[in-house]
Amino acid sequence: MLQFDSKHVKNVVLLGHTGSGKTTLAETMLFESGVINRRGTVEDQNTIADYTDIEHEKGKTLFSKLLNSKWKGYKINILDTPGYDDLSGDIIASMRVAECGLMLLNARMGVEVGTDIIWQYTNEFKLPTIFAVNQLDHEKADFDKTVAEAKAHFGNQVVIVQYPVNQGPNFNAVIDVLNMVMYQYPPEGGKPEKLPIPNSEKEKAIQLHKELIETIAANDEQLMENYFEKGELNEDEMKLGLHHSLIKHEIFPVFCISAKQNMGGGRLMGFIDNVCPSAYEMPPQLTIDNREIACSDKGKTAIFIYKTIAEPHVGELSFFKVLSGTVKVGDELTNEETGQVEKIMQLFEMEGNKRIAVDELTAGDIGATLKLKNTHTNNTLHEKGFPIAIQPIQFPTPTFTIAVEGTKKGEEEKLSSALHQLVEEDPSIQVEVSAELKQTLLHCQGELHLAIIKWKLENTYKLSVNFNKPKVAYRETIQTEADTTYRHKKQSGGAGQFGEISMKIYPWTEDTPDPKGYSIRGKEEIELPWGGKLVYYNCIVGGAIDTRFHPSILKGVMEKMQEGPLTGSHVQDVCVVVYDGKMHAVDSNDLSFKIAGMMAFKENFVNANPQLLEPIYTTIITAPDEITGSVMSAIQSHRSMVEGMDAEGHFTKIKALVPIAEMHEFSAAVRSLSQGRAKIAMAFSHYDKVPYEIQNELIKSFKKELQEV
Repeated sequence: MLQFDSKHVKNVVLLGHTGSGKTTLAETMLFESGVINRRGTVEDQNTIADYTDIEHEKGKTLFSKLLNSKWKGYKINILDTPGYDDLSGDIIASMRVAECGLMLLNARMGVEVGTDIIWQYTNEFKLPTIFAVNQLDHEKADFDKTVAEAKAHFGNQVVIVQYPVNQGPNFNAVIDVLNMVMYQYPPEGGKPEKLPIPNSEKEKAIQLHKELIETIAANDEQLMENYFEKGELNEDEMKLGLHHSLIKHEIFPVFCISAKQNMGGGRLMGFIDNVCPSAYEMPPQLTIDNREIACSDKGKTAIFIYKTIAEPHVGELSFFKVLSGTVKVGDELTNEETGQVEKIMQLFEMEGNKRIAVDELTAGDIGATLKLKNTHTNNTLHEKGFPIAIQPIQFPTPTFTIAVEGTKKGEEEKLSSALHQLVEEDPSIQVEVSAELKQTLLHCQGELHLAIIKWKLENTYKLSVNFNKPKVAYRETIQTEADTTYRHKKQSGGAGQFGEISMKIYPWTEDTPDPKGYSIRGKEEIELPWGGKLVYYNCIVGGAIDTRFHPSILKGVMEKMQEGPLTGSHVQDVCVVVYDGKMHAVDSNDLSFKIAGMMAFKENFVNANPQLLEPIYTTIITAPDEITGSVMSAIQSHRSMVEGMDAEGHFTKIKALVPIAEMHEFSAAVRSLSQGRAKIAMAFSHYDKVPYEIQNELIKSFKKELQEV
């Protein structure tokens, strides 16, 4: 088994909108490097990367895969990724462990939805990125239009390294303006013939060669001096300039390929080997306490888990990147997050679902191991005495929520276990068991993400589930004061029950004063677990109610506040004054005063102009400029309010306040308007009043539910 040091390992992540040809290119790269001797196709469902049943069913990549190839003394790890924003968690995790992004553009479609969205992540990570215009053999291929769109969307640092001579069904040649040669491919693809640039193309090639040199020189002072002195840069200088500019995320070279026809893949791999950076050349990884960890095979051993999947009949397969040192079979590494020691029993290079056992992997390399006992995605394992934990992957915040329930009784535990495993495999999923709403809530990235979750629950875990619109965590409060006297009296043969209290309630705000006209004997300010406050005053004089019964009165009030009179929602921001009452020497007890307190509060509440409150979320919608008007209309039609707008490249960032009750339909509307191109981020802001008509409908609905129970 060949061993590769840190300088000879390259990690490249394939990026692009769905259908841009990432999986086909991965297959071509494996074929070109000799890993496979026959190329599979997505249509025939026999590619190395797309091996799961659901991917065969959908005909699309839905999960990231790790592949590897050996090419001219280098090891290239290839991370194939999905092209949907719904699956951005998998994309982000793969980008985190790569040193180069290879962004595919569909020559007939140009810059698509997924390209724009993924580009934002490459900017965030400052990931060295190269473009490959694919499908140049298509009859509607338009290289110039695609490059023009790329420059418009991503800036003038998008620079042509290759352009096609004869795009369309007869495509078989490209001009390389870095090497200043023409590559002409045989009909079956593969290794091209190097030819002089035809006279008909020389003027264009020289102009693009000059533009490439000027772009490279503009980002490097020394090369700029060389260019001014000589009026030219040689090939080595150009490659060096590209190398440094890629590391700094300053230049984005454009190549030409037809992955399906096996044209251009070898040249791409050569560029990755010769020009793209290795992990040791990139800025050091940062720990959570901002220490730098240099990528060196001479350092102490440390690995970072970036992905976990469940292997049927085998257990959990943990994918990792070696941050430092060399990890070997038999090593005992400490999990910095848990303190547990994990023994590395097996190490693998991966080719899709095929595991190839190896004895060791060095700094910068990516591999997998099985059966770590207590280690999860985002954990760092390190050599004893070398405690580090690198900054975790920040997975996207869920933007879509649904309630999930099993259809068969007795499978609750099985469903809970399955949901836990899904979260383990995909941290962009969150599961919440809401005692308040009496629902299990599934938070994910969108409808496609949900469809994959549903497929897994039904096919992998053999569960039948229903998805329902989630309930809303409303709050109830009051707007005026109310006063009542309530007597609880019950006789049942022996000792009975008796408790009478006089109670006043009124709204609480931060500047609400203590009640006037009462003798305050005790005051309790209670921060409610669900938010808001209850202020309870004991204003009993003359021993009308014994002090020992006040905790029971308060308990009764609190119980009713947990399920308010309007819709059964939590009550907040109320002042309660207990100022008079009666008790019986024999029949009064804790239960009597608890019931009296509960019923007095309920009676008062419905007479104090009660108001239902709904959660409002600060929502950031990042949408393409051309649909901003439509998004604004959608915001206004969903009871929402625009707070501000900012330009961000070719996107407009709209800040709005959106009721969570509208979010389900609002998110769907924005996705439809933007064809999935807009992004939504949301965070809880505050509670606000529910409109009168909607409040009445919710109260009627709640009363109907109570009658049906």
